This record gives sequence, structure tokens and C-alpha cells, in this order.
Amino acid sequence: MALAGVAEEPSAEAEPADRGGEGVELDLLDHDALSPELAEIDEVLARTQWLVDGNAAVEQRKREPEISVGELLIRDPDWDEGERIGEWLALVKKVEPLPATLAAALLWDAWEYLEPLQRQHWLGQVLVSDYLRSRGKVRSHLLAFSVGLREMPRERLRTRKRTTRLIAFLDSMTAAASKGMKDLDRLTLAKRQLERRTEGKRTNSSLPAAIELILSRPIVSAQMVAKAANITPRGALNLVNELGIREITGRGRFRAWGII
Repeated sequence: MALAGVAEEPSAEAEPADRGGEGVELDLLDHDALSPELAEIDEVLARTQWLVDGNAAVEQRKREPEISVGELLIRDPDWDEGERIGEWLALVKKVEPLPATLAAALLWDAWEYLEPLQRQHWLGQVLVSDYLRSRGKVRSHLLAFSVGLREMPRERLRTRKRTTRLIAFLDSMTAAASKGMKDLDRLTLAKRQLERRTEGKRTNSSLPAAIELILSRPIVSAQMVAKAANITPRGALNLVNELGIREITGRGRFRAWGII
């Protein structure tokens, strides 16, 4: 709620709105005991009829008032973020009996179609990643599954078939994990190569501090290295040159370096 900037915290027991539309295919889960919970999930996840209607644009204009301010178009000024967030939080409790990855897929699908926030839509990715961590599926970090989502065809992510969308999300998790492992391999190799530069150096050398900073950031500047190693910017440039890391801006001033 703090990240969303919503002052009043909605109740997690909010009644799900009747949004019509399709439901989760129970054959995918093959678990009759979960049917009541999944039926409630269907109510929360389902969308308004215009999403599956041939006259979607017309129906949307009827249901969602618009306000134009110059060239800026504001959709649905009566958007109740608190209520929609409450529906999503209620779903968090309903998916607890499911496996963590499937529950996360349902939560992401719900965020996409409930659209709790008119802005900060990216927050859903953070919350779903944090949900995976809370379930123990990812223990040390937030899975950057947005990296995997970029690998998925738009047709799979935006299809009207929920089963296809859920499978696409699960595939995106696999793609994100695979990309993360490749990045980890590159970081491990880079660390070994950089640490070789410290062999034979004095114990109070600034190189280890610079290496630690470089490995922990996607890009670094001379000022960042200088602060981390407690040296001058000129000395930081000397360290960067000694380490031989790649300059990524291609500029003569305000340069930055990185290893990925």
C-alpha cells in the first residue's frame, strides 16, 4: 500500500466484483478439492463482457468515462484503486493452497486484468516476485520475471484464453531464471578475472573495494568508485584502467563502466 501511494488500506476480505468473462480451466489443475477456491478466483479474474465482444471499443466507451486535458487523456476518473487493490489482496489468500509458481501466475494474471493502479503498473511485477520469495520459491532475491516476459510473444500474453496466458507466464519464469543463471555465470567469471589483478598487490590496495562495487552494480562512474575506495576521482580512473573494464557510454565526459 505504501509503494502504491494509497492512503487508506483496503480490506483484504473485499467482495470480488462481478466482471464476467471466462474462468480458469480446472482440467489444468486436476484437483477437485480446489474447485471452490478456483471458482472464487474466476470471479475475481474475469473481465467485463466487452473484452470478448466484437464491439469492444464501443462497449469500453460506454462503461469507462474519459476526460481530455489538452492532449492528455485520463481514463475512468472514478477509478477506485482501493477497491481493486482489495480484490487483488483477497486473491492472494485464495491462491495459498496452490503451488507457488501457479499461484504467482494467477496473481500476475489478476494484476493484468484487474489493473488496480492507473499508473505504476510495474508494481505488480515487484509484488508477484515478492510473493514467490514469501513462499520460499526464491530465497535470496526478487525474480526479475519481466526479463522473461519480454521473451514471450505478445499473442500468448494477451490471448483471451487464460490457460495460454498462465502457461506463457510460467514459461517466462523459466526464461527469467535461465537468463539469471547466465548472468551469474558471467559475473562469476568476471570476478575471477578481476581478482587476478589483485595478486601481488599490497594489503591496503583499493582494488578489492573497487571490484566489489563493480560486481554489485550494472554500471559505475568514477565518482562511485572514488567513494567506495575512499580515493580521489583521478585515482578512481587509474583503478578502472588497471582493471580493464569496459566503458559503455562512448563519451569523453561523464563516462561509466560495466562488466555485463
